[in-house]
Amino acid sequence: MLMTDLPDFIRCGRALCGDLLQAERREWLVTNGLGGYAAGTVAGTLTRRYHGLLIAPLQPGRRLVFAKADATLVDGEREIPLFSNRWAGGIINPHGYVHLESFHLEGRMPVWRYAIGNVVLEQCVWMESGANTTYVAWRLAPESIGYTPQLRVQLLINDRDHHVGTVMSQFQPIIDAPHPAQRRIRHPEFTLGIGACGGVIADRPNWFEHFDLPVEHERGLAHRDHHFCLGAATLTLQPGVWTGIVASLHEDASLDLDAARQRFLHREAELLAQAEAHLPGAPDWIRQLTLAADSFLIDRPLPGLADGESVIAGYPWFGDWGRDTMIALPGLTLATGRPEIARRILRTFARFIDQGMLPNLFSAAGEPLAYNTADAALWYVEAWRAYLDASGDAASLAEAFPVLQEIIAWHVAGTRFGIGLDSADGLIQCGEPGLQLTWMDAKIDDWVVTPRIGKPVEINALWHNALRSVADCARKLGQSSAFYEDLADQARWGFQRFVRPDGEGLLDVLDGPDGDETLVRPNQLLAVSLIHSPLDRAVQESVLRVCGRELLTSYGLRSLAPRHAAFRPHYVGDVLERDGGYHQGPVWGWLLGHYALAEYRVHGNAEAARAWLEPIRDHLHDAGLGTVSEIFDGAPPHYPRGAPAQAWSVACVLQAWQQLMTPAD
Repeated sequence: MLMTDLPDFIRCGRALCGDLLQAERREWLVTNGLGGYAAGTVAGTLTRRYHGLLIAPLQPGRRLVFAKADATLVDGEREIPLFSNRWAGGIINPHGYVHLESFHLEGRMPVWRYAIGNVVLEQCVWMESGANTTYVAWRLAPESIGYTPQLRVQLLINDRDHHVGTVMSQFQPIIDAPHPAQRRIRHPEFTLGIGACGGVIADRPNWFEHFDLPVEHERGLAHRDHHFCLGAATLTLQPGVWTGIVASLHEDASLDLDAARQRFLHREAELLAQAEAHLPGAPDWIRQLTLAADSFLIDRPLPGLADGESVIAGYPWFGDWGRDTMIALPGLTLATGRPEIARRILRTFARFIDQGMLPNLFSAAGEPLAYNTADAALWYVEAWRAYLDASGDAASLAEAFPVLQEIIAWHVAGTRFGIGLDSADGLIQCGEPGLQLTWMDAKIDDWVVTPRIGKPVEINALWHNALRSVADCARKLGQSSAFYEDLADQARWGFQRFVRPDGEGLLDVLDGPDGDETLVRPNQLLAVSLIHSPLDRAVQESVLRVCGRELLTSYGLRSLAPRHAAFRPHYVGDVLERDGGYHQGPVWGWLLGHYALAEYRVHGNAEAARAWLEPIRDHLHDAGLGTVSEIFDGAPPHYPRGAPAQAWSVACVLQAWQQLMTPAD
């Protein structure tokens, strides 16, 4: 596949780049497959504490070590800043974004094009796959013949957890200069090397204080930060020749910009070629999502399992979550032609199954694993089903089957937090006061916003689906499936209790402390979208009708119908206000794929079902460029909120698109 085959439809011209608010609300992201990342805005300003050029996974968590590379064009007597910064008091200085002629993604690589008269300069940023190394490169465009200006690049470094602001007294770096073009920043936990390719570095140590972070201010969080400037690199520019900065935590990082850039672009092309058989003739935006899917896949080596892998739930602030990983796995790996990664993720998580449960979150700080999730293990069974259907991997099935049996057995016998089978109706009940166990898991101090104690509808849709899937596995292995089929029949029988007598879909929770919950939520959709439904066609149609009428939006499904008093139309405010409304109205992108699959399973028209996914194409030009946001406002126009890049939002669109291209009978 040629490099020109990379999708490049994410483009912004002068009108957008020159509008600061529009350029700031559009963010770029590149990752390294280790959990590290670089992120920023089209304008080049920092608007989040998570923006920077190298945020690396270092114990006990990810740390910002290289913040900015602020470039000024030096052309004779002229000095033209190409960067922009926000400062306390609402001051913007300088205004380098006004020189942007365009911005685009080449694959996932952000590329800026500055035009000042007849001087045209390009800039790009990328990371080395599998390494904590970031490249920032510039070149004069070929049409800028006859000019050899210089670029002065201020190098801003740091050492702080990416979740918090800088405490200047805690960062006292020791800086060595082994070469005029290199600096080594030594710290007890790491050594950061910075090299100037095509130039030299002059030491000018100084603190740059009081960066203003407006997105953090909007989120009700501390919004001032500071970065240490170690000095400035002076680079000589030539038409068509890349020169720039390499920042790395590895001594052997390559300083060959051209070779490193080609490695990045070649890998992008390989990922698309790998996916082609599964997504033949896919449109440009689906190909862009195929690349976005790779951003969430990370190495998680374990003792005895060096090739362990996992999934980052979202950037920039999420880690790897059990539930999110299993929901996202089919779309991130199977729809993109990477079943071997799916298998490694499933084997990795098998190490952590305990009492039939998967951990909710892998802590970066080494705390004990938390198993406070009632659905992650059931999604794990569904992920195995999807993998086995896609791969036909009989050997892995034989290895995994005892684990799947263990999950079912613990749910029958009863496990943590009141999770277990009610033999009276064949349904799973769960929950204890003070705990959040379903995916609607917002909790503020001791306040569980949506406790959903009892028998949640999606938990039992997953339970029925898991039983049918494990029964299928037993048959494939030549074992008796009767035990699982009997349990599934009981669950299907009991599930009819969810059916509302007024024909308006399903109840959300049965047998709660205050009785049944009648709130119209999207959880009922899983009883239709999962491959094994416990409902007959008429009830499936009612679920789809209710969800479509009251919850469906262009970008996903609302978490609560607008007619309810608790509905929150906008996800804004401080932490208390936002978390209190997290599942009380915001639109969740991951549910859009499930709606499309449910539409197909009810009406059988794959083309019509796939059409519900199309609005995501436009969203890829907003918020997290080339990827899909976590949530959106429940009220039109459904402004993107939450994390700008979310694994299951990307994955569920890809999974649905792929399945609806070649729908199963």
